[in-house]
This record gives sequence, C-alpha cells and structure tokens, in this order.
Amino acid sequence: MNSTSVRALLVRGMLAGLIAGAFALAVAYFLGESQVDAAIALEEAHSHDHGGGEELVSRTTQATGGLATGVLVFGVAVGGIAALVFCYALGRIGDFGPRATAALIAGAALLTVYVVPFLKYPANPPAVGNPDTIGERTALFFLMVALSVLLAVAAVIIGRRLAPRLGNWNATVAAVAGFVLLIGLAYAFLPSFDEVGKDFPAGLLWEFRLSTLAVQATLWTVFGVVFGHLTERLLAPAALASTHRTASAVN
Repeated sequence: MNSTSVRALLVRGMLAGLIAGAFALAVAYFLGESQVDAAIALEEAHSHDHGGGEELVSRTTQATGGLATGVLVFGVAVGGIAALVFCYALGRIGDFGPRATAALIAGAALLTVYVVPFLKYPANPPAVGNPDTIGERTALFFLMVALSVLLAVAAVIIGRRLAPRLGNWNATVAAVAGFVLLIGLAYAFLPSFDEVGKDFPAGLLWEFRLSTLAVQATLWTVFGVVFGHLTERLLAPAALASTHRTASAVN
C-alpha cells in the first residue's frame, strides 16, 4: 500500500471517527448526562455537609462544550489510529475485504480498548471513588488497556502461525483461549478497588456504567460501518459499482 493510499485512508478514518463521535456525543448527552447530574447532586449534598469547594467550571459548560470537545476529539484521534491499523491489517489477518476488515478492527478495538479494561476497572460517576487513589486507578486502567491490546495482537499472531498445523478453527479457539487465560491472570493479580459508598444508589451506578458502555459501543459500531463504506468506495470501487448494478437490476 503506497503513501497516497495510506494518506487517503487516514483522512477517511478521521472523518469516520468524527461522524462516530457525533453519534456517541448524542448518546452521552441524552443517556449519560442525567446520571452524571444525579451523581453530582449527591456529591454536592455531601460536600455542603463538609464544606465543599468552589466550582471552577460550570456544569453547563461541562455538559455541552466540554463534552462535545472531548468526545469529538477522541473520535477523530481513534479514527486515525484505527485507519493506520487497517492499512497494516488489510490482507494480513485473513481473506477479508475492506468492509469486513474495518468491521473486525472496530469490534476488536471496542473489546480490547474498552470492554476488557472496563470489566476490571469500570467507570465511576462523580461522588464515587477516593480522590487519593485516582492517579493509581487511572494508571492501572491504562495498563489494562495496554495489556489487552498487546495480548490481542499476540493472539492474532499465534493463531495465524498455528493455523497451518491445527486448522483455522482450532487455531482460533487456541488463540482466544490463551487470550482469555492471560487476561484472567491480569484480573487476578492487578489491584482492585471497591470504593463505592454504601449510601450511593446501586441503580444509579449501574445506569451510569451502562451509559458509558453504550457510548463506546455506539462510537465503534458507527465507525466500523462508516469507515468500512468509505474504504470499500476507495479500494474496491469496481466491486461496489457491480453490486449496485446488480441491486438495481433486481429492483
């Protein structure tokens, strides 16, 4: 793949990330902000009892401009990274076309970058967690992300090397089993944090965590669909045109 194609795919990846970020922003605003507001209300009630500090950034700014900037910039950034991964993976992970490769990368990113770390260190709303451990919790979360991504890459490499001897199905099962085993060991040996107060509503905590998962699922699902379409238009225009002609003839 030449530099022109890589540049074109990078631009399309960032564009797809921006579009996916817009959808994720809508989910975060309409689904997640109500849980954040409820958690902040609990935190403010507690801080008033103990002399809370002054608010540095207004809640309106956080829920609008701040949220939009964070989600959209994140979408563009991960879209660009995923596009570079696509450039390397296309044709190397199996006999998949551009659209299928984009979908596989999006699904793998959701699993390794968010779901696996989330199961060990789930997101917490305001008023949950000890401020003294936030640095340690953040570092461990990113360590879990790095481990998840590296182990997933290793599983793909090992699976491909085992395929000629074991067959594609058995090699895939062995690679996935190894990934699950090593992730389980990481879960067991890395520190855990149970800092949810007994007075914090369990339903609110559950809804907040589900909303964060929904944001990430929306982001990567939309990215996979949009980027897959854009890459197929770029890399396989003849096949796409043939498909459209066939569909028109059937209709």
